Amino acid sequence: MRKELTNSSIDRQNILNNSLAIQEIQEQIWMKWFYFEWKIWFTKKQVTDFFEVDRKTIDRYLEINQDELRKNWYEIFTGKKLKEAKNAFKRDINVPLYEEDSGLNNAKSNLWMFDFRSFLNLWMLLIESEKAQELRQIILDITIDTIHKKTWWETKYINRRDIDFLESSFKWENYRRKFTDALKDYIDMWNIKYPIFTDKIYEIAFLEKSKEYKKILNLEEKDNLRETFYTEVLNTIACIENWIADELQKESKKIGRKLTQTEAENIFYEAWNNSFLKPQIEDIRNKMASRDLYFRDAYHQKLEKYITEIWIDDFEKFIWEKSKNFEDILKDTSDVIKRLKNK
Repeated sequence: MRKELTNSSIDRQNILNNSLAIQEIQEQIWMKWFYFEWKIWFTKKQVTDFFEVDRKTIDRYLEINQDELRKNWYEIFTGKKLKEAKNAFKRDINVPLYEEDSGLNNAKSNLWMFDFRSFLNLWMLLIESEKAQELRQIILDITIDTIHKKTWWETKYINRRDIDFLESSFKWENYRRKFTDALKDYIDMWNIKYPIFTDKIYEIAFLEKSKEYKKILNLEEKDNLRETFYTEVLNTIACIENWIADELQKESKKIGRKLTQTEAENIFYEAWNNSFLKPQIEDIRNKMASRDLYFRDAYHQKLEKYITEIWIDDFEKFIWEKSKNFEDILKDTSDVIKRLKNK
C-alpha cells in the first residue's frame, strides 16, 4: 500500500519510532551537524539551507506542526542549555565547526534546534522543497529494507519473531480443543459447524472470516492462519473460545439437550458484546491493523479505524534486540515445548 508521508502522521511516526531505519538513513544522508548531550543536532539555519527553502517556510511548518515536532525532539535552547551547547560545539574536535553559516554565533537568548528525529520529521512534512520531495522515497525504501533484511524477506511470519509466540501457541491449542469439544458435544449440527463457528470466532476477534484474512495477507490455501497470528491475537482468541465453550455447556445442560444452530449463534452474539472481552478485542484489532499495515504491507479495510502508530515496544519485539529467528526460539525453548506437550 503506497504511503504518502506528507499526509499521514501515523506513517511518519512509524518511521521515527524505528531506530534501525533512522540509523540507516542517518548513515546515508550527509550534512553539517553538531554533537551535544549524546545526540546529533542541526540549527534552524542549517535545516533551512539543506532543504533550499526560505526561513518563513520553516517557521510556518514549526507553527503548524509544533506538537508533532516537539514530540520528536525539536527543541529551543535557552539560558544555561544554550550556553552549554555553544561551549560544547567549540570544544568538539571530531566535527568541523560551521559557526559562520549555522546561525550559532548570532544566537543570543535562544536557538532553534533539531535532533535527527525532528529533522527527519520535518523532511517528511515539507512539500515546498524539491529536495525533500526527491528524498522521501529514499526514506521509505530504507525503512522497508530494514524490515526485510531483519526478517530475511519473509514478513508473513514476522509474528513468530516474538519470543512469547511459541508458548502462547501451545497454550491456545488446549483452549482450541476445549472449544471444538464443546461444538461436538453441545451443538446439534453436522461437521460443517466447525468451520462455520471458527469463522464466527474470527469475526468476533477481528471482523474477518478466514478467507478474507488469507486474501489480505496473500496466504496460500495450505497456510495455517494460526501461524501468522500475533501472540496477543492468539491469547484473545483463546479467551473468546474458552468463554463460549463454557457458555455452550451451561446452556445445553440447562435445557437438557444439544443446542440448535440459532441457539448457539445467540451465545456467539453475546460474546461479541461481552464487556469483559471487549477491551482485549479492541486491543488486538488495533495491533493487527497497525502491525500488518506497517510490517506486512497488508491493509485490513474493516479495521481501518483501529490503525495507529507502531509503538517502540513493537519494534523491539519484531525487529530489534528482543526479536529472534523462529528456529532460534525453538532451540531456546525446547524444555518449555516438552512441558507444554506433556500437559
